[in-house]
Amino acid sequence: MRTGLVLEDQPPLARWLQETLEACFPGIRVTHAATLAAGLRHVENEAPDIALVDLGLPDGSGIDLIHAIHRRHPDCQIVVTTIFADDHHLFPALRAGADGYLLKDQPHEKTAQALRGIAAGEPPLSASIARRLLRVFDTEAASPEASDITLTPRERETLALIAKGYKIAEVAAQLGVSYHTAHEFIKSIYRKLKVNSRAEAALEATRLGLVNPHA
Repeated sequence: MRTGLVLEDQPPLARWLQETLEACFPGIRVTHAATLAAGLRHVENEAPDIALVDLGLPDGSGIDLIHAIHRRHPDCQIVVTTIFADDHHLFPALRAGADGYLLKDQPHEKTAQALRGIAAGEPPLSASIARRLLRVFDTEAASPEASDITLTPRERETLALIAKGYKIAEVAAQLGVSYHTAHEFIKSIYRKLKVNSRAEAALEATRLGLVNPHA
C-alpha cells in the first residue's frame, strides 16, 4: 500500500484512522478528506491503493465515493468505517463496491488487525458484519436458485484468487491470461453470484469451499 484516502468528517477519528493506516502499512502516504466533495475531487486526480470511507457526511453519503472509486480505480481496497451496522447501510455499500465494512465502536486494535489482514487476503469485516453476511449467504444457499449457479473451471480458479486478495493484474499473471481476460472472468463471476465486491466474493468462495478461511 503506497497511498491511502481517509474520508471522515470528525477530526479525532480522521487522525486515528490515518495513524492506523500508517502503522499498518509503513511508508504509506495518506490524504484526509472531510467532505464527500473533497473525496470526489481527490479520486478524480489520484488512485489510492486503499480508502477508508465514512457513510454519514455533512454533504452526502460516502456510498457516492465508493461508486466513484470502484468505477475509476477498481484495484483500490475500499473499506467502510462507520457506526451504522444495519442492512440499510451495509448492503448498498457492498453493492456499490466496498471490499470491507468496519464498525467504529469496535476496539481500535480490532480495526488495525482487520486492516493488516488485507495483505493476507482477508476481507476487512467487523465480526458482527461477517456473521450477518454469512447468515444471508446461508439463506440464499438453501434457495433453489443457488443450485443453479455454475462457474467454469477458470472462473472457480479466479474466484479463489480474488478471495485471497489478488488484484486483477495478479490474477492475470497467475492464470497466464491478459488483464482484459481476467477482468472479464471477474465480471462474469460477479454477475453469476450476484455480488459486486471482493468482500462478497470472498465470503461466497468460502461458502463454496474454494478457500479455507482459517488457513
